[in-house]
Amino acid sequence: MATDYARSRPDLLLHGGTVLDPYAETTIRADVLIREGCIAEVAPNLDATVEAAVPRVDCSGQHISPGWVDMHVHLREPGFEHKETIASGTRAAAFGGFTEIACMPNTNPPLDTRASVGYVAHRAEEHPVAVHPIGCVSKERAGETLAEMASMMEEGAVAFSDDGAPVYNAGLMRRALEYSTMLDAPIINHMEEPSLNPNGHMHEGAVATRLGIPGIPACSEDVMIARDVELARLTGGHVHVAHIATARGVELVRRAKSDGIEVTAEVCTHHLALTDEAVEASGLSTHTKMHPPLRSAADVDALKAGLADGTIDAICTDHAPHAPHEKDVPFPEAPNGILGLETAWGLVGRELLASGVCSLMQAVQALAVAPRRILRLPAPTFEPGAAANLTVFDPDTRWTFTERHIRSKSRNTPFVDAELVGKAHGIYREEQWVVCDEVPAR
Repeated sequence: MATDYARSRPDLLLHGGTVLDPYAETTIRADVLIREGCIAEVAPNLDATVEAAVPRVDCSGQHISPGWVDMHVHLREPGFEHKETIASGTRAAAFGGFTEIACMPNTNPPLDTRASVGYVAHRAEEHPVAVHPIGCVSKERAGETLAEMASMMEEGAVAFSDDGAPVYNAGLMRRALEYSTMLDAPIINHMEEPSLNPNGHMHEGAVATRLGIPGIPACSEDVMIARDVELARLTGGHVHVAHIATARGVELVRRAKSDGIEVTAEVCTHHLALTDEAVEASGLSTHTKMHPPLRSAADVDALKAGLADGTIDAICTDHAPHAPHEKDVPFPEAPNGILGLETAWGLVGRELLASGVCSLMQAVQALAVAPRRILRLPAPTFEPGAAANLTVFDPDTRWTFTERHIRSKSRNTPFVDAELVGKAHGIYREEQWVVCDEVPAR
């Protein structure tokens, strides 16, 4: 069943665009003909030969790639529907150009059983954006007993995490990694040693000192990454580093990969765009409070370098909605997290493409190829007969993000009135065509 903003288009012609295939690493000017939801033909000038009854979408000046995946999203449902729902979160994803998202399990109740994972999978079926649940590593995210990992995978879980909190018990993490090798699934850890920052609210550094706010040292991430690298070395399991934010963390992942250890990493768009200076510049706006916190300029430079050289695999958002009344409190009392789905591509364009940090091909690989490889999701291709799963976008439109662009149920973002570069224009999946700007706000 399609939503009110997704048009049923089993047949569709995307014409006049540039087809960017990040798997073949090719870019060609071509039309894309879709028949019954599948790729029928990719070739120049199909518009002149296809019957007039097939709906057309003019993609002049735009690129067509496999659909993007955000592998780190908080949909809040069940339990926190005042912040976000599956419906509102998938609307935000569609506006941002994503055809698939993976949702974290720190809900209420947490996604730690077959039934809870199945609930999310069922609730998401009607939406044009696919939702892949991530199950808990431990029961109730308590860090004491392994959750029902195999049965959750049978119901659709694609990975396991206690995100929002680390798997702090090393013995439990070892068992989770050993078990995950039998399931061929990654363990995604929130990299933090909490005893190093029990009362921290922002990056530990000169800015925090000036503001008189207890800090969170970079080593609180680095220590946990180092531990998990060694556990992955021991077990042969796949550790995925969530929302990497420190220079030392990047170097630890780089060395682990050179040693042949199965470690992958993701970086959030806001960690590429802002430093801890933004906390002070904003007047302690709680929209600059997140976890991991905004770090130093040197850390941001290292993240960009790590993405450019392939140390960091994927770009994600850690989309974390909170209701206005929850953020409208003093900085130390506010919950961590900001929106990310609506601004992701515009920040990639501004911070990575416009500045030459990454090529367009690299950026699309980090959004479309790497997340699917990490989560073992099927790879959409442009081969005839393949199910069409596509994002239509451009990399250079300059636009100002305002509150009217927010499709989330919440409003917590520091990027209101910011200039972004690059725009998503449409997505196609499961015979449904969505124009990004036509996705309703609520």
